[in-house]
Amino acid sequence: MKVIIYGTDSCPWCHKAREFMKEHKVNFIDKNVGEDQKAAQEMIKKSGQQGVPVIDVDGDIIVGFDEDRLRSLLNIKN
Repeated sequence: MKVIIYGTDSCPWCHKAREFMKEHKVNFIDKNVGEDQKAAQEMIKKSGQQGVPVIDVDGDIIVGFDEDRLRSLLNIKN
């Protein structure tokens, strides 16, 4: 499973998304769209959004930190 978090250092929801992944031992790629213009363009192309976080779980795009949807896509029980 490939998980990518597009976010920034100053975004509190991006921090929550990263912590959620770490807490549940989910490997993920962290792309900082505030510093990486190519990653920012990639995120916009995938999601149509400029707001963060955008989370890509094997091609399923989640805009914002939607814990229920993340749990569903990652098969994590409550």
